[in-house]
Amino acid sequence: MRELTYYIGVSLDGFIAGPADEVDFYPVTPAFAESLGTEFADVQPTFARAGRGGADAPVTQFDTVLMGRRTYEPALQVGVTDPYAHLRTIVFSGTLADPADPNVEIVRTDPVERVRQVKAEDGLGIYLAGGALLAGALIDEIDRLIVKKYPVIAGDGIPMARFAFAPKSFDLEEARTFDNGCVVLTYVRTRR
Repeated sequence: MRELTYYIGVSLDGFIAGPADEVDFYPVTPAFAESLGTEFADVQPTFARAGRGGADAPVTQFDTVLMGRRTYEPALQVGVTDPYAHLRTIVFSGTLADPADPNVEIVRTDPVERVRQVKAEDGLGIYLAGGALLAGALIDEIDRLIVKKYPVIAGDGIPMARFAFAPKSFDLEEARTFDNGCVVLTYVRTRR
């Protein structure tokens, strides 16, 4: 069974973005960007991989990316029909038109059912790029969390996941600190 990994940046108070989708308040240093860009090259948007000289590098960890409409739309607004062209792209939305890109699949039905189908297929890992509603809908399907915890308190914004109160347990696998004060925490689903 393939693993679903939610790889996300959050503020100390648990927000992935500001109320208007702001993310420019996260401190990113060249060393931090270089380290994560190398280690997690598969989750970098295609333009970022190209900028690092890895546009044609094979994927090694993930071969599929999942995202909700709000995560996908910023790329569309600048004319990019597939921000992760090196991955199979699945977007969950009840309102988006059919994609102009053959690599992008729009799913208008239950995300849990579709993700279970994808997890049952052969392949590498599945990367959940966001957002909060999709992460909330898929919370029971998430096998691993990679959380970039930035040393910033946002005060308000979009939470890491949005779902009815139902605590979910994960076990800490690894914690690393970086020069920008960010701590990258890797968790695996508690299976007891």
